[in-house]
Formats: sequence, C-alpha cells, structure tokens
Amino acid sequence: MIKFPIAKQVLKIGLGLSIITSALMADLEKKELTIGFIALTDCAPLVIAKEKGFFKKYGLDVHVVKEGGGWPGIQQKVINGQYDFSHALAGMPIAATLGINGKANLQALMSLDFNGNGITFGNKIIKNMEKYGMDKTQRPLGSESLKKYIDAKHEAEGDKYRPLSFGMVHPVSTHNYELRYWMATSGIEPDRDATIKPFPPPTMPANLIAGNIEGYCVGEPWNERVVLKKKGSTLVTNYDIWNNNPEKVLQARADFIKKNPETTKAVMKAVLEAQMWLDASWDNRREAAKILSKPNYVKAPVSVLEKSMTGTFQYLKGQESEPNPQFNVFANYYAAYPFYSHGMWFITQMYRWGQLDKPVNMKEVIEKTYRPDLFEIAAKEVGYSLPPSAWKKDGVDEFNMFMDKKVWDPNKAVDYIFDFKVTNPKVSREDLAAVNKWKVTTAQPSYVCPYGEAGCADPKYVTKKK
Repeated sequence: MIKFPIAKQVLKIGLGLSIITSALMADLEKKELTIGFIALTDCAPLVIAKEKGFFKKYGLDVHVVKEGGGWPGIQQKVINGQYDFSHALAGMPIAATLGINGKANLQALMSLDFNGNGITFGNKIIKNMEKYGMDKTQRPLGSESLKKYIDAKHEAEGDKYRPLSFGMVHPVSTHNYELRYWMATSGIEPDRDATIKPFPPPTMPANLIAGNIEGYCVGEPWNERVVLKKKGSTLVTNYDIWNNNPEKVLQARADFIKKNPETTKAVMKAVLEAQMWLDASWDNRREAAKILSKPNYVKAPVSVLEKSMTGTFQYLKGQESEPNPQFNVFANYYAAYPFYSHGMWFITQMYRWGQLDKPVNMKEVIEKTYRPDLFEIAAKEVGYSLPPSAWKKDGVDEFNMFMDKKVWDPNKAVDYIFDFKVTNPKVSREDLAAVNKWKVTTAQPSYVCPYGEAGCADPKYVTKKK
C-alpha cells in the first residue's frame, strides 16, 4: 500500500470533500431562495439556519425576509411564488388546501417548534377579573373569573351588552383556537360574549395600550413587551392550555416541493440542524436572543427576548420571572416532527368554530398537507430521532395534557368536535361521520431530550393528570 505524506493525505481528503460537496450542490434544483418570516421568537430556526451557516453548509443561498404584512402577507407571497418557503402558522397550509385561507395546495414540511404563545390582558380587565375571584398566580389559570365578569356584564347591560374585544393573529392561527379553547373551558361563548379580531403580532402591545382590545393571544416577544412596560400581565401560556402543542411549521407550495425535491431536503436539513443547535444549551439560546434582537429580525431588546427564550417567563408585571423550561421547544420531544394527528386537530377546530361548512375526509386532507414522509428522509440524514408513528393521542400523559383534561384521539375526531360544551359547527355530526370512516394506528412517543438541556422539562413544572 502506498502511504501518502500527511499533507498530501489532507489535500486528497480536502479535494475529495470538495468534489463531493460540489456534486451535492449541483444536485440542487434551486440554490438561491427566499424564505419569509414574521417577527416572533419562533422564527429562530430560520434565522439561526442563516446566521450560523447551516443553509450555506447545504449549498443554499437563502434570503430570510421579514414580512411586514402579517400572516396574510406571508400566505399570499408563498402562494404567488415570492417566497419559496415560509414560517407559517400550523393551520395555514391546511386552510389554504381546503380553500378557506387562499386557495392552493400548500404543505407543512416540518414543525418549527412547540408552545411559545401567551394570553395577555390589560390592567383594567385584570382588576375586574380579580373582583370575581381570580388568583393570577395560579398555573394553569382557568377562565372562570372572566366568565363571572362576563355574566355580570350581561346582567347589567341586557340587550345593550357590549362584547369584550380581544386580539389574535389570524383566523386559522393556534392563537385564535387557544384563546377560544381557554375561554370555552368555563362556558364562555367566544362569538357571543366577545369580539376576536386579527392583528399583526408586533402591533398587539400598541392596540392593548391604546384600549382597542382588552387582551390578546400572541407569540413572543409581544407578551413580555407589555408585561415589562407594566401595562398588563400574561395570565396564561399555551403550554398551560395544552402541554407541548404544535405552533409554527415550514411551508411551501406542493408543486414547488415536487419540482425541487433536493432543494427542499437541503432546506429541511439546515433548519433541523438549527433546531438542534437551539436546544443544545441555554448559552445557545442566549446567543440566539442577541441575533434575533437585530433590526432585520425581531427587533426587540435582548432582555425581553431572553425572558422566554432562556427557560423562564415573566407572567406578571412587576414580579420575578418564573421557571418555564418548555416555553419554547425547537428539537426536543420530537418538536420538529410534523405529526398528522397534530395537523388534524386544527381541522377539528375549524369545524368547532364554524370555519368549515362542508364535510371533508379529514385524514385525506391532512395526508395531502403534512409531509412526515419527506421529513423522515431529511431527519435520518442529520441524525434526528423519529417517533414511532405520525399518529398519536394527546391528553393522555403528563407531557401533552390539555387544561380541561380532554383526550384528543384522531380516531374519534368527529366525536371530539361535538363533545365540547361550547361548540358551533356548521356541519352535522352525521354528515361529517359519513365521510370519516377511516381508522389509524396511533403510538405514543416517549418523552426524550436527546439534543440538550434547552426546552427540556424539569418534572417539577410539568402538569400532572389528576
């Protein structure tokens, strides 16, 4: 065997890697891409993939663009091709595929995170809720005191009742469904007792301070902005409502994905590596907060961004932050995996709140929209662990509890919609059941934190099933 000198061996290896890299890059159908995002901390996987060189590692030249037109702007630009991929609300590609939020077959390639939202109230309504027994230090905090306040308003105002006004970010957002879910657990009827309107996330604090809304549900840092200004308090996080709930996804048009499979896989691998980096350590999270603070990204003070990004959350004005290690989860506990069952939950909420007026086969829709098949290919290439199934139940163990202790079983999706005390579907149970006669095999993933300490729960702060 001929032995090369060390320098020649290194040179040979370097040339070999260069040739391999060039070949890999040559396989990319499109190298220059535009990815849109909204100024929220959960855009972090996209920003970190850019700033830490993960996109470049896979031969991609990516322009990460902050969208000023809110979620409707993001959606329209993905549909018309201005954005190749985008940061998206988990329900957005489903709604577009169903024709109730634009009209295009958009697909969710991967989940970007779990949790990350809060429900923030102004000081005035908090005082009124406290009059009706609210203990704002309770975790999770229910909506019973708000219900009592609303009932008193109905009685005092009669036919001239003025609904309370709240903000959320988009009609098919997790925020809309979380706010409604929280309200309805105590019997509040959101469409009768309140007016819930969409606002771009960065405008929420100004609208609350101006008195245009009593409260809102939004992602960070737009809760902590109000808390630190002492203009209100965040009484509930979406982790309190549903432990480890899906939040944002990476979306693209189905035809773009089909035409550009290697490019799509490269983007997914880069984002996955960014997610693993984000959960590797709290030091990485602190570095991410500094990056996100830049004007071209979230444009918020580092001190505000660190409140939620580094394992804590300040719920109440003028008080200390509380431990909340799972406020943001990017990679741990399969947070990047696009579960079919998570996607289908959003369809049940579209029915529950009257956004869908025709029966559809929910399994067929979600399998057309969510892409765990593509995710699994990319995940294996970067060493990301996979759950046992794309279908699971939620509400059955201490890491996926709903605050009302309901169980979400995709095999009982139709019953789930109609079994809530507050539900306003426009389709009958019988008609919906007639087109949803399928069965899926569910399997529960174990709780795993293989990527690092960040986003990993201390059992002390995990909601226990009673």
